[in-house]
Amino acid sequence: MQLTLYTDYSLRVLLYLGLLPERTATITEIAEAYGISRNHLVKVVHNLSIHDFIQTTRGRGGGICLARAPEEINIGDVVRHTEVNFDLVECFNRSQNTCPIAVACILKGALYEAQRAFMAVLDKSTLADVLENADWLRKTLRVEGELAS
Repeated sequence: MQLTLYTDYSLRVLLYLGLLPERTATITEIAEAYGISRNHLVKVVHNLSIHDFIQTTRGRGGGICLARAPEEINIGDVVRHTEVNFDLVECFNRSQNTCPIAVACILKGALYEAQRAFMAVLDKSTLADVLENADWLRKTLRVEGELAS
């Protein structure tokens, strides 16, 4: 299974903001830190704000920040709110399935189980868990600011 770039960028935005508990960041700042398109991040940030993962403030002095503590942001929830679908194979989508063996296919059951296991692992992780190497992330991304103690 491969996550979309949209989900990847969503997770990156949250990681970056998790490094900045004392200040806001801008979309441009995050885009430059990761070397990715600002235009892509505008859509990502909008979606993250709709789902209350982040808060946005417009205008001069505005920016974006986490809407809740990193310990309260579940990685599995983020993935569920950013992935378009979880169709690992064609037969997972009943309306578009053309596979002639889908009705009796045993492989489909194994793939469903693998998908559930994948999400179960993500459900055990919070943003705080993936920020354990915050000092390294901050240095690598050239982020100014420190984690609150």
